[in-house]
Amino acid sequence: MADFAQTEIERRLTLYQVFLKLYEHHSSLIDEIIQLENLSQPSFTRVKACYIHGVVDTAAVYLMTNLCDNQTQSLRQPQRIWTIGRNRSSGICIADSHMSRRHAAIQHIDDQGFYLIDFNSSNGSFVNGDRAVGPIKLKDGDRIRLGNMTFDFFVNYTCRILPTVAMELLMQLVHRKNDHTVEILPYSRDRQKPLLEKPDDNLEIFRNSALVEKFEHWYDNFSSEQKSEILDRFFSRQIPYNPS
Repeated sequence: MADFAQTEIERRLTLYQVFLKLYEHHSSLIDEIIQLENLSQPSFTRVKACYIHGVVDTAAVYLMTNLCDNQTQSLRQPQRIWTIGRNRSSGICIADSHMSRRHAAIQHIDDQGFYLIDFNSSNGSFVNGDRAVGPIKLKDGDRIRLGNMTFDFFVNYTCRILPTVAMELLMQLVHRKNDHTVEILPYSRDRQKPLLEKPDDNLEIFRNSALVEKFEHWYDNFSSEQKSEILDRFFSRQIPYNPS
């Protein structure tokens, strides 16, 4: 019995040493395992993923993150240097006892990208498990650990202009009313009344309906492209009047 207990103690000590080595060289892997374990428990089912998102466009360079005050914010800094630490004067203040007062910073350099710089912090800064002994260039999807805080870093340099939304869909979207409330205009092809034989009769019915007031209000808020599309669709659907 004593031999069995001694063997079990040695086995646990060996396993503990393995985990120490693994945490020393691959700490991010251990953090992810712990997070997955926490997510399987009912009390952790709503754990929020933490992130920093670097955005580069023609107008400005800024960060978006949910690390500040537990809500997503856009952070603009004239020198493009975002300090991170326990100090309240830090651009990104994180109340973590394992984080130094001035722990690290993310810096953007033109034509190069975003970099993580560690300020000789006590517990270090890590990118994908590698300790930052100098500036580390950040890539989209990198995993960063500062103190006891682990988060993902994302970056984008491109912007895509999408085409305008078709009128059939616009008529189903939310519209603002004058009393600061919103309403959804129902639109269905199945409920369209057939046009009368004469275009003048169609126009008269449209003028007498309550829809004309709503349409005039929305029409003033449309862009020139949307107004053009409305007119094109209107005239393309007119039934030519045949006096015979």
